[in-house]
Amino acid sequence: MKKPAVSVFVVPVLALALSGCGFHLRDAVQLPSDLGPVRVVSADPYSPLAEMLSESMTRAGAVPADPKESVGVATLEVISERWGDIPISLDQYGRAQEFSLRYAVIFALRGANGKDVVPQQAIELTRDYVAPAADAVGKASEHELLAKEMRRDMAGSVMRRIDAVSRKINRQGQ
Repeated sequence: MKKPAVSVFVVPVLALALSGCGFHLRDAVQLPSDLGPVRVVSADPYSPLAEMLSESMTRAGAVPADPKESVGVATLEVISERWGDIPISLDQYGRAQEFSLRYAVIFALRGANGKDVVPQQAIELTRDYVAPAADAVGKASEHELLAKEMRRDMAGSVMRRIDAVSRKINRQGQ
C-alpha cells in the first residue's frame, strides 16, 4: 500500500514550521550550585504543596536535608497558602452558577548561609468553573479536581521562579 503524496510533504513542512516559529522544549530546572541540602517548610505540616515542592526539588537535583538539622541547610519556606472561591455569575434565582477559584502562595528560598536566594514572592493562580446549583456532587468533584491541578501548577510556578533566579545568578557568576 502506497503512502499518499500529501503525507510525504506534510510531515517535513510541519517540522520546519515548528522550528521556524521558535518553539523549543524547556530546559531542566537549574538550582543554584551552592545551595546544598534543602528542606521544604510549610505552616501546614501536611501541605500537599510542600510535598510536591519537596519532590520537585529532589527531581531538580537538590539533596533532601535531614529533618533534624537546621544549620547549614537551605530552606524553601511556604509562608502562606490561601484559597478563595468567588461567585462570578448568578442564575435567575440568584444562585451562583459560575465560580472563580483562586490560589495564592507566598514563598521564599534561603540558602544555607541564611541569605535570600529567592526573596519572598507571591504567586496567584485563578481558574473559572461552572457549577450548576442543581448538581452539588458535580460541583464538589470539579472543585477538588481544579484544586489538585492548581496545586500542581503552583509547584511548577514556584520551581520556574527558582529556576529563573538560578539562571540569573549563574549568568552573573560567569
